[in-house]
Amino acid sequence: MAMRRGCARPACAEPATVTLSYGYGSATVWLEELTPEGHPMTHDLCERHAARTVAPRGWTLVDLRGTGTTVAKAMAEPVAS
Repeated sequence: MAMRRGCARPACAEPATVTLSYGYGSATVWLEELTPEGHPMTHDLCERHAARTVAPRGWTLVDLRGTGTTVAKAMAEPVAS
């Protein structure tokens, strides 16, 4: 039986539906559909906490949910200037 992954926010008991990852070099925060497996460098969030996510000042938040694109694909694409 597969384990349900929960939201990474303290005291939140909701199931995770979104994976948050970030890249210091590009100052980017990405939200994507929940990845098949958790990773120590990402954070799983419920819908409510994903909707409230904001990027730090000077960073860009990229919401990939519903686009069919993953963070790995997005990172491989050239950045438009």
